[in-house]
Amino acid sequence: MGKNNKQFVEKVTAMEDDFAQWYTDVVKQAELVDYGTVRGTMIIRPYGYAIWEAIRDELDRKIKETGHSNVYFPLFIPESLLQKEKDHVEGFAPEVAWVTHGGEEELHERLVVRPTSEVLFCEYYSNNIHSYRDLPMLYNQWANVVRWEKTTRPFLRSLEFLWQEGHTAHATDEEAAEETNRMLEMYADVVENELAIPVLRGKKTEKEKFAGAKYTLTIETLMHDGRALQSGTSHHFGSGFAEAFDITYLDKNGKQQYVHQTSWGITTRIIGALIMVHGDNRGLVIPPRIAPTQAMIVPIAQHKEGVLDKAYDLRDKLKNLIRVDIDASDKMPGWKFNEYEMKGIPVRIEMGPRDIEKNQVVLARRDTGEKEFVSIDDLEVRLPALLEEIQQDLFDKAFAHREMMTNVAADMDEFKQTLDEKSGFIKAMWCGDTACEEKIKEETSATSRCIPFEQEKVSETCVCCGKEAKELVYWARAY
Repeated sequence: MGKNNKQFVEKVTAMEDDFAQWYTDVVKQAELVDYGTVRGTMIIRPYGYAIWEAIRDELDRKIKETGHSNVYFPLFIPESLLQKEKDHVEGFAPEVAWVTHGGEEELHERLVVRPTSEVLFCEYYSNNIHSYRDLPMLYNQWANVVRWEKTTRPFLRSLEFLWQEGHTAHATDEEAAEETNRMLEMYADVVENELAIPVLRGKKTEKEKFAGAKYTLTIETLMHDGRALQSGTSHHFGSGFAEAFDITYLDKNGKQQYVHQTSWGITTRIIGALIMVHGDNRGLVIPPRIAPTQAMIVPIAQHKEGVLDKAYDLRDKLKNLIRVDIDASDKMPGWKFNEYEMKGIPVRIEMGPRDIEKNQVVLARRDTGEKEFVSIDDLEVRLPALLEEIQQDLFDKAFAHREMMTNVAADMDEFKQTLDEKSGFIKAMWCGDTACEEKIKEETSATSRCIPFEQEKVSETCVCCGKEAKELVYWARAY
């Protein structure tokens, strides 16, 4: 490795030495973000935004396939509107940003900068839902939101972030429950099949559910360092918001009924998960299905006659098959190799004069570093197959890591020891008492991640109090 190439890699702290610094280094060196002028804000750079667009486009397609329409609601919410649902406003109060002045004049009523849009949708539903014929009302919006976080980190927690938020209204509680489940499965599908990240599906405890919800479903993921990340949530509101906002409809029998609502969302923090699940000490590793560029052609000795022409011919041959680009800059090949490894591009295609003579290229995998020689005539078959192999291998590796980092604890001593020595998910039984949940958090900094849909009994008693257990819970320290 040349001196310049070594310096390139040295810009990233080894994850074994300081995982938090490794994360920050990768985010910066892979050119995903810059820091905004205001503390806790981020500028999403072209490459970072291209990754978000790939995720967004797949989600948007699936959302529309399930019958939802995209809308856009205002950024500002009057304080009086936010106050209508007591639990909701109490849940968000610590994170709310307020607008108090318009120009030089103090506003008659303070405005909230959107932390989430439930109350705006509720007001809309109240004005526009009259009959059972108006239902279901299935909306989604792509937007930015503001939450005044105390501790921030790019993608994981920032004052402003991007997301989609679905909001739906239904005639019955059963229909709303079906919607809540359906959208959680949609998130699980995208995260597992596009981002190659295995998820745990489950229900949040009463303490951890969304403010104002009847219940919250979640997908939980495990990062390389053993910390969990909530990666998508789906909330069943029942008729709670409808009662607060007087959202009613006339049913088929002419009786006035309250609607039943849901909301569900996934945010740019999923890019943080992508970095921390698949990344390594050379930078990002992007799964092929959501990689903005799936293969990068790097010409070797490109100053020699015919090399660049052949490289461009190859790009043109492949561009309708995969997302492919070419780096014809005057940087040294070794520098290019390191740059595209840092950016996590799944496959590098190397071709120089000797390769051209042999009618072949070298395919280098980002995830394993393995190289193989492939005939140019076979490339249109081999390259898509290789991308699918990489996609599956990334999922399998992440799944194996999660399983290795998942342990069982029967009592608090075992819980603490496991958490300190091994980190990761801990499966432990719980009595259902919030006091035990709070005690676990206070003594270990671990929180309940979810009550999994697939229950098992790993002991008879609660891990905290020793009383009869009610259900299995996954616990972890989390981002």
